[in-house]
Amino acid sequence: MRTTTAREPRSRFEDSEELRALLNRLHEQGRGAWRDDPEAAALMRHAAEKYAALARKHGLDPWEAASAAFEAMRGAATRRAEDPWAVVTKAVQVTCIGEERGNGLLCSVHQARRPRYSVFHDAERFSDRENPLSDYHPAFHVDPLAEPGDADGPEVPEAAPTMNVASAVENVIGLFCLLGWEPETVRAAVEYVTSRLAEAPSRGSAFETLRRDRQARALLDLPGSSWTGLLRIVLGTPGPALAHTKAGRGLLVRLLIGEPMRALLLDDDLVLAVSLAAPGGDGP
Repeated sequence: MRTTTAREPRSRFEDSEELRALLNRLHEQGRGAWRDDPEAAALMRHAAEKYAALARKHGLDPWEAASAAFEAMRGAATRRAEDPWAVVTKAVQVTCIGEERGNGLLCSVHQARRPRYSVFHDAERFSDRENPLSDYHPAFHVDPLAEPGDADGPEVPEAAPTMNVASAVENVIGLFCLLGWEPETVRAAVEYVTSRLAEAPSRGSAFETLRRDRQARALLDLPGSSWTGLLRIVLGTPGPALAHTKAGRGLLVRLLIGEPMRALLLDDDLVLAVSLAAPGGDGP
């Protein structure tokens, strides 16, 4: 059983005026006070315990929350606040949310705190899904009774997909990289497009939604011509007249229905479209 004496330091830290007095003393002692003062060390251990549950809620280590508390405690606004602990708690909460969103969005905490980026959902890889997207998502469904009308060449049989979605996405990224796109740029763009596709009722609606997604373009830092070109290449050009053409299917579906990479690389129209759409290329 702990004694009253053992609880006193923690009780004192919880008192806002006692905390203010300690923070003022550490500030007045100047450089090195936080590193050498035993009370400062005890305060940080208390902060790690105090915010452990909040840190775990956001997938962080308690000491990451304690680090956020440390930064807040050093500020003049905390020392002058009516309730210093309230200021510290709010700062820790904001930092934890920013860290979690940054980890989920694969971007910096600074970007994750900005509304233009925080509105996006967490990044998701198709390989993390238990079932292949092609098993159930209507974006990849094709009416087997529809009349073929491939104006670009011989009809490719609409068979069950012979490649899983994760492999198809990797092949899409690889083809773009071979034809002049920066690997990091195209990976971020293709994975964003496919994640939004997973939420859309069809490829056509996904195309229209993404075409107007200016925030995505800003986040990916792509010019309009490159963004639209990538959407047409990956998802296919929407429209009933093109539904069963190579242009209408799009690169992702063509891979899923069994077209090999070597055949795609021999498709002059596709190769030209990917090359011209590359940022900094010769496209319009």
